[in-house]
Amino acid sequence: MEFEDFVRARGSALLRYGYVLTGNADDADDLVQEALLKLSNGWRKVRNKDNPESYVRTIMARQHISWWRRRRRELLTDDVPEGSHLDSHSFGELWKELATLPRRQRAVLVLRYYEDLSDQEIAEILGISRGTVRSQAFRALHTLRVKPAMLERGQL
Repeated sequence: MEFEDFVRARGSALLRYGYVLTGNADDADDLVQEALLKLSNGWRKVRNKDNPESYVRTIMARQHISWWRRRRRELLTDDVPEGSHLDSHSFGELWKELATLPRRQRAVLVLRYYEDLSDQEIAEILGISRGTVRSQAFRALHTLRVKPAMLERGQL
């Protein structure tokens, strides 16, 4: 498979993945563009691998983590962009809940449940220990579970 064919075939899926990671359509575009640029340089080696898309997704996850480590501040939004980046399986409500989490917790949940990666794989991608992966996932899930109950009781 040629690089251009790969981009045509998997570009939309990579944009959706970028959106899930970043929560922002513009950042998702940038993330995909950066990852594909890095991939294009080594395409001859990667195209012979079993799954070049997983290679690109790993590049995207690492690049995203690099960005938020540099920023070191939250840029949360209540507005979920509409348009071509969302397909019929919209992430609308799910993303609103995920966007309330700190970036590392959100990244752990995306990698664990969207990408179906193991704790060890997540730890390697994020550059943290397996224990930190588990604690971040626990905290994120706890927050998502507790929030609806607190809303019902008027505590939020």
